[in-house]
Amino acid sequence: MGAAQSRAPANMAAPRLTEQFKNLDVDDRVPQEDLEKEYCFVEDEQSGSHTHGSQTVSISTAEQWQKEVLADRKNRLALTAMSKNQLNDVVYQAKALQPDKQLFNVKIPFEGAPVTNQRSSGRCWIFAATNVFRVAIMKKHNLSNFELSQAYLFFWDKLEKANWFLEQIIDTANEDLGGRLVQQLLRDPVGDGGQWDMLANLVAKYGLVPQTIYPDAMAAQSSSNMDSVITAKLREDALLLRSMCSADSRISKRSLPVVKAKMLKEVHRILTIMLGPPPSPHAPFTWEYLDANSKYHTVSKTPLEFAKELSSPTLTRTLHGADVNSFFSLVHDPRHEPLTLLTVSRLGNVIGGHSTSYVNVDMQTLKAAAIKMLKAGLPVFFGCDVGKASSRTGIMDDKMFNYGLAFDISLNLNKAQRMITGASAVTHAMVLTGVQVEDHNGEKRSIRWRVQNSWGEDIGTDGYWVMSDSWMDEYVFQIVVDPGFVDKEVRDVVDAEPMILPLWDPLGALA
Repeated sequence: MGAAQSRAPANMAAPRLTEQFKNLDVDDRVPQEDLEKEYCFVEDEQSGSHTHGSQTVSISTAEQWQKEVLADRKNRLALTAMSKNQLNDVVYQAKALQPDKQLFNVKIPFEGAPVTNQRSSGRCWIFAATNVFRVAIMKKHNLSNFELSQAYLFFWDKLEKANWFLEQIIDTANEDLGGRLVQQLLRDPVGDGGQWDMLANLVAKYGLVPQTIYPDAMAAQSSSNMDSVITAKLREDALLLRSMCSADSRISKRSLPVVKAKMLKEVHRILTIMLGPPPSPHAPFTWEYLDANSKYHTVSKTPLEFAKELSSPTLTRTLHGADVNSFFSLVHDPRHEPLTLLTVSRLGNVIGGHSTSYVNVDMQTLKAAAIKMLKAGLPVFFGCDVGKASSRTGIMDDKMFNYGLAFDISLNLNKAQRMITGASAVTHAMVLTGVQVEDHNGEKRSIRWRVQNSWGEDIGTDGYWVMSDSWMDEYVFQIVVDPGFVDKEVRDVVDAEPMILPLWDPLGALA
């Protein structure tokens, strides 16, 4: 206890320095003319001349820069603060986040419970989608708590992705092994991530089951080891398939289906051992449950029959006419014209299923659709770049960190530029359940959004997050909508000829 007390003064000094540093009034926007004035060439130490060729870093220039940095007392204070604190703790802008409250004048009346937890896996897209699905099922069966089995969809997605990968390897056998396309295919053949259309393919083929019928095994909650084994096996298989495709022997090529089936069987074996044998999509399961009034019920259906409840007239009425099986993705990709159908080459999971496609719209259209759905009581699946300007306290706000305050720099990439340079892409899927809408000069505007995450109740406010409207502009790329909540010109794009993007495009990132 004494040792802990002796460290207390030192521990308290760092926060005081941090607060002192935060209170400095520094504009993080550096005018262009100042940037041009302060720009200097890095001299070639061999020639001493300023050329446009390759140049080395000048030691003498770096020493002069260091003197200039340390001559500024603000930089000396920053140096001391950074030596004892994480960067984001020092530049955290608490005052700017005051509007980010868990208060909303539009909120769906039934959000579903409990708050789910994907744990150490990349299954956020499955959790977000099943959290949308469960609302209708919970209403129909009068449930206070309910989860669909995320592991059930996870199992079949892994198997389908393995099959998809092997088919792509055969189809690209004539491509250069070291080329960008094949290398992208090899990079993460059975990653945990996915997209809405991929989820829809799984539900259409395999159905749904309650979590109590197929609960998480350890490998579902912590998937990296399983993924590593399957990935290693599939990469080995890929080289064998490519060699068979390039062989002159007709026998070798005719045996491809048999060899590929053996490879897929091995992946199935790994999945079955790691995740457990899943229910058959065509075999009835028996689900026993207590409703919100503690009344006992039992349901006997196949997974495919259970999934069909989502389109039943009864559930459609509870969702104000919405049919979740008809939902499609809107995206805001400022690199491309609005009202363009976008798709990504060779991105998918189920051979013969729906391709992964997005209707590109402006942010005003995307937000308007989300608000309409929330006002109708419908949760909204969305995809975003969650690691940007966010905190595990449950706030997403682009004003959260002021890096210009620390370094006198300007970070001005816009959304399109971040996508082009690889700085931003969809990394996480969650669910919108509320929004604060206020009047500004006679115009209704969204101010902040309520978000249901899948990281458990201990992160955020009982598992719920707040997203500022400006953060949504910058880092939200996708929402999934019912066609009835967008204009006809948007709905018509679904049937248009798509613009095909390469597999490595940012829209090919899987949440």
